[in-house]
Amino acid sequence: MANPLQFIQQVRSEVAKIVWPTRREVVLTTVMVFLMASLASVFFFLVDLIIRQGLNVVLGV
Repeated sequence: MANPLQFIQQVRSEVAKIVWPTRREVVLTTVMVFLMASLASVFFFLVDLIIRQGLNVVLGV
């Protein structure tokens, strides 16, 4: 088992390697996620609509 002091030093050295994203990067990726989620929801809505209409035609409802 490692020495607790050595463990803390290793944790500090690993934390120092972390590169946090800039505010601009966070905003940009957040906007991209919302945009892609919106596009996916519209796509699946249209696919569902087409499948529903096709089934209505096939089943003669």
